[in-house]
Amino acid sequence: MIGVGLIGYGYWGSNLLRNLINNRAFEVVAVADPSERRRVELRRHHIAARSLETAEAVIALPEIDAVVIATPVATHYEIARLALEEGKHVLVEKPMCASSDEAQHLVQLAKARKRVLMVDHTFLFTCAVQQIHTIVDHGDLGRITYVDAMRINLGPFQRDVNVLWDLGPHDLSIVDYILGEEPLQIEASGYCHANSCQADMAYLTLHYPSQIVVHLNLGWISPVKVRRFAVGGSAKTLVWDDLSSQEKLKIYTAGPDPQSQEDRNVLLAEFRSGDILLPLVSTREALAGVVEHFAKVIAGKEQSIMDGRSGMRIVQILEAAQRALDESLAHVRRVSVNRMRAVGS
Repeated sequence: MIGVGLIGYGYWGSNLLRNLINNRAFEVVAVADPSERRRVELRRHHIAARSLETAEAVIALPEIDAVVIATPVATHYEIARLALEEGKHVLVEKPMCASSDEAQHLVQLAKARKRVLMVDHTFLFTCAVQQIHTIVDHGDLGRITYVDAMRINLGPFQRDVNVLWDLGPHDLSIVDYILGEEPLQIEASGYCHANSCQADMAYLTLHYPSQIVVHLNLGWISPVKVRRFAVGGSAKTLVWDDLSSQEKLKIYTAGPDPQSQEDRNVLLAEFRSGDILLPLVSTREALAGVVEHFAKVIAGKEQSIMDGRSGMRIVQILEAAQRALDESLAHVRRVSVNRMRAVGS
């Protein structure tokens, strides 16, 4: 069995612990959390696991082979670095780090120590995303032309990251997984409503070498929760509604027909009618798949689909998007101030 230590016993840490306990490949040796209240709760519900205060105490245990990190983003790098230096395999919550420089160092360190470094991009293990990947990979949609995703809800507002870094990694990791290419250009805009220093809504547009355009709508201030992900192709369009209990995936055969250059001079477009296909989607818990994949990668039975390099790519995209978002917010502020001055003069 793989001796594992969990760092962080908050909301997500408790979900990870449940799945680690339920997986026969792992033995949960210890859990660390600085909160005494949480450690008391842990001892009450999970007597077998040692309850410790610090990440260092868990990592130092010789019976620990792997560490799972579910702590604030700002702490990811230091905890993961210490674990890798001590020869432990690492699974870290998204986003991987607060900067691409930190992510790159962890990737290099994992390679040097010959240890597994993985990022918990949980949505890659939803059955719907696995099916989307297969459908796109087999070419069932034709040539992919766009991805359009909406991930909005009413909070919760995070203290350590803005909406881009909180919700963005989910859809960015899915796009990275199904497209398998890096964007050429990244545009971003948004606004800070509840907190003047932290964006609570963001819009990202990414342009790819294969002429695919990806648009993400992220928000914490919508009274309606929406989880929609559409992949458009030259032959069909797929729509994933993660909140639907019965019809999570729909494939539409209706759409525009490509026109020859000669026809384009006469007709703007022609459209084809068609059916709606409803693929069956199973309901296995995604986090169970993450934990199972981590165990198999450690054992050398699978290649990771969410390794350190993919985690680093997501952080690089987030950094570029943050720069674009900062520029957009600064431009809006300048224009607003200038107009107010013009009106007052």
